[in-house]
Amino acid sequence: METIGFVGGGNMAEALIKGIITGRVYTPENIFVSDVRKERLAYLAEEYNVQASDENSALAAKVETVVLSVKPQNMTEVLQSVKDSLKKQALVISIAAGIKTANICAVLGDRRVVRVMPNTPALIGEGASALFANEQGKQFLQKAKSIFSSVGKVVVVEAEDLMDAVTAVSGSGPAYYFLLTEELIKAATELGLPADTAQMLVLQTAKGAALLAFDAEKNGQSAAELRQKVTSPGGTTEAALKILAEGKFGRLVAAAVKRARQRSQELSM
Repeated sequence: METIGFVGGGNMAEALIKGIITGRVYTPENIFVSDVRKERLAYLAEEYNVQASDENSALAAKVETVVLSVKPQNMTEVLQSVKDSLKKQALVISIAAGIKTANICAVLGDRRVVRVMPNTPALIGEGASALFANEQGKQFLQKAKSIFSSVGKVVVVEAEDLMDAVTAVSGSGPAYYFLLTEELIKAATELGLPADTAQMLVLQTAKGAALLAFDAEKNGQSAAELRQKVTSPGGTTEAALKILAEGKFGRLVAAAVKRARQRSQELSM
């Protein structure tokens, strides 16, 4: 069976390791991981029976697929550490936000590269990941899709510039929902509800609304149509939505997403 290595053993790497083992995409003996934190390596080796490596270069020499699961600010150093030991036909997958495939190849040479923007719900197997492959990596998109499909849904974008939009929408997106959840809980307690009751009602409403939206999508219904169904003329929902409209809620969301995209562009190497 083919081998895969994770350079960086953080939360996202762990989610992927768990996903590919559970989904039988790879077996533990064919999964390698390296990290600067020895205690983290020891934990991953014990928890998932994967192969720990103290050196990035040693890991790169052993595997057919290398997943660069490090922070963007550490990418240049990591690329330098693996460039001389990568197998000639290795597939390089990067999940670092803002790091372009051309910049990876500028250090590693002419390589098969797939750039991925996952998000934190991958930690519970419900992630949303977008993939972009350079010309050399396009024939290996299916392999990359099988890896990230093990932790959620996957889409492929044809233009790398769109990865900045993906980062702004789904990469940062969970925080937008968490903020709305936070504010709804706060508002509920200000109305007199006990904190635990407010939290249960808001979290269950969020869960139910998301599941309802997924179910409706199967029947071709949009989020706008679902909102209209909930909004009775002259009712409580309509009254609340009018306040959001007066505060230009839609424009505020659009401006926030555009700023996140701009920041992603600024962080690109």
